[in-house]
Amino acid sequence: MARRRVFYIPGYDPYPPRRYRELYRKESRKQASISGYRIAQKSDRSDTGWQVRAEFDGAKVETKVDVLVWHDLVQGSMRGGILGTYLALIRTAWIYLVSGTFRRLTWLAKGPVLAALYPVVMLLGQLLIAILGASALGSIAAFVVLKIFSGIGMLFGASGPGVIGTILGTTVFWVIFLPVVVAVLRWFKSQDHKTFAYYLMQDYAYTAKRRGAYPEEIDARLVEWRHRIEAALRENVDEVLIVGHSSGAQLAVSVVADILRSNRFQTTGPSLSLLTLGQVIPMVSFLPEARRLRRDLRLLATAEDVTWLDVSAPGDGCCFALSDPVSVSGVAPTRGQKWPIIISAAFSKTLKAETLKALKYRYFRLHFQYLCAFDLPGDYDYFRITAGPMSLGLRYQDRRSSQSRIDVPASRFTSTVK
Repeated sequence: MARRRVFYIPGYDPYPPRRYRELYRKESRKQASISGYRIAQKSDRSDTGWQVRAEFDGAKVETKVDVLVWHDLVQGSMRGGILGTYLALIRTAWIYLVSGTFRRLTWLAKGPVLAALYPVVMLLGQLLIAILGASALGSIAAFVVLKIFSGIGMLFGASGPGVIGTILGTTVFWVIFLPVVVAVLRWFKSQDHKTFAYYLMQDYAYTAKRRGAYPEEIDARLVEWRHRIEAALRENVDEVLIVGHSSGAQLAVSVVADILRSNRFQTTGPSLSLLTLGQVIPMVSFLPEARRLRRDLRLLATAEDVTWLDVSAPGDGCCFALSDPVSVSGVAPTRGQKWPIIISAAFSKTLKAETLKALKYRYFRLHFQYLCAFDLPGDYDYFRITAGPMSLGLRYQDRRSSQSRIDVPASRFTSTVK
């Protein structure tokens, strides 16, 4: 019986691991029904993992999946409130624009850049609506006050509202304007579960707050994760697979690079594999201080002791589809690059027309499709990879990167020196 340990690193997500546990349970059953294999899941004693038993063409496999959590850090970063979010908008926009990173990203792919602009446009639009609405109400109230005092002034032979009327009219305007602006902005924030403007803005702000360098709390979490994965590499398993989704992809790259650098990694033990899904690595690696990430990308590009598969899809507008994160970041070696293998999940071919229709305009759901069942699974099946009998390296040993792979250096910053 084959055995595997899987460590899943989510993207910038404030929800706890049970969200991914239930998603795996639901979608694995659906994929098993479509593809004709057997898979069952039970909860682990910890809140961050689960056990999987599967059978593929008579081959039985046991898999233990653990979510490497950082949702607590995400929750902490999202406590800035309305004012904090608008300040983060100004700071983040300044970093991306002044450094030239935004312009370079637009050369690479329009979809994720538009996704990055979305919260900026939404938040500025909400602020404009709040100001215009509050101005209208305040102006009407002030106009009424001025009219009243003008009428009173006429009784005494004056030609206007007078000094007192003007002061009162101005006071009334601001007394109405400021609370209405705050109330409207609070209402918009309460609807963020539908618009995701605040969520996305905080995501980009967290990435950019140190101009691409990892925050100290992320550095500490990477050390903790490395110890857990190194312990798994000493277990009696056939493969240790690290999966990084969305902005979790760069964290997965860095933790695997740290493992390879450590003297504790034994090449005679389980195979070490890295799977990145819907990655947005250029959003970080193109920033001036992302030296560590660029250094990690360069190391993995030629690593002999790891298999790295990167999966994306042109239909996912929230990722840098088919972009080789090593090459586009300008850190690809002159020769000898082995990784990553770049393949497409090809939503237009692996999902039925009715499924694509149901997912139309549901951009976040499409961004999570890599973790879900496919109607017509082709080269990529998340559950065969995470619960099947073949290691990632064996499954894709003869696979070449997609011909549509983007490997043109686009980053202005390529330094890997600390």
